Amino acid sequence: MSKISLAKRFKCCRAGVSGITKAESLQYDLATIQVATNNFSHQNKLGEGGFGEVFQGKLPNGQKIAVKRLSTSSGQGIGEFKNEVVLVEKLQHRNLVQLLGFCVEGEEKILVYEFVPNKSLDYFLFDPDKVRQLDWSRRFKIISGIARGMLYLHEDSRFRIIHRDLKPSNVLLDSNMNPKISDFGMARIFGVDQTRANTNKIVGTFGYLSPEYAINGQISAKSDVYSFGVMILEIISGKRNSCFFQSDGGENLASYVWKHWRAGTPLEALDLFIGNSYSIDEVLRCLHIGLLGTQKDPATRPTMASIVNMLSSHSVDLPQPQQPAFFLQRSTERQLKELESDESTSRSMPRSTNEMSITEPYPR
Repeated sequence: MSKISLAKRFKCCRAGVSGITKAESLQYDLATIQVATNNFSHQNKLGEGGFGEVFQGKLPNGQKIAVKRLSTSSGQGIGEFKNEVVLVEKLQHRNLVQLLGFCVEGEEKILVYEFVPNKSLDYFLFDPDKVRQLDWSRRFKIISGIARGMLYLHEDSRFRIIHRDLKPSNVLLDSNMNPKISDFGMARIFGVDQTRANTNKIVGTFGYLSPEYAINGQISAKSDVYSFGVMILEIISGKRNSCFFQSDGGENLASYVWKHWRAGTPLEALDLFIGNSYSIDEVLRCLHIGLLGTQKDPATRPTMASIVNMLSSHSVDLPQPQQPAFFLQRSTERQLKELESDESTSRSMPRSTNEMSITEPYPR
């Protein structure tokens, strides 16, 4: 890494990235990044989102990296860029993607991450061929790892961090299929004793937004718990939550699982690609936790600490789930469908491979 003057580096964009000067030791020079990525060659391109393009690279010491290059046309990238750099000094956990550093030079604004070889969870989970690699033991490990990472964000880091955009495409998998939560551009820092906040700007991804956040702009750790609950149900069922909103019935994945739960047929929700080698107790417990996480009332959702405890100890009694959010509530569903249609005119829309994060100026 080549260390250079932050004063010189920020001269052209001081207003956009002010506040990250304490992270000087994390700075790379542009020449190093260009060499590492073969000048951002198409062959090294890993993907593209609303933030910009992502490239694979290799540093002179042989370390592989992932380079996220801010697009000059990105409307929200500068804010996300600053947010991630400010957070990186505070977040270190095996289930979080490590941000190695950044580069600000001329018009270039770049984030440098550790390279995670197996791409994102959605790359495996929703592909009819690759999903076969996700047997139950791997899925359970992924669920548990995400829970531990979220517990660290909510309670064990220096600050209380609300991610606000937890979804399969923001969970990367390393060479051993261990999950690593990524993309903290939309994260919100709470004070140590702060439990909730209100906002008039909604960010996140349709289908993973908790009802109190999407409709009233209320943010809390329970907002992330709702997203996590949806993810658990997706990991177990192999189904996208979003596909249910596109059906005539208008139900969501939680209501689909709830119907089977109430009918005494919860294993009918299990992804067929899991096969027959799985622990019934673990599957049922995870379905149970997923339903608890998607409760309408945030007060009835468990904390991430409780969820980690539920996953690690089968002796912990789980409260009975109630009907999940949005179940047979058409007026609320219509409001959220309006939110989905507004994505086409949203001021900033970072895209992942199969999903779209949204930024809404006002809650509904």
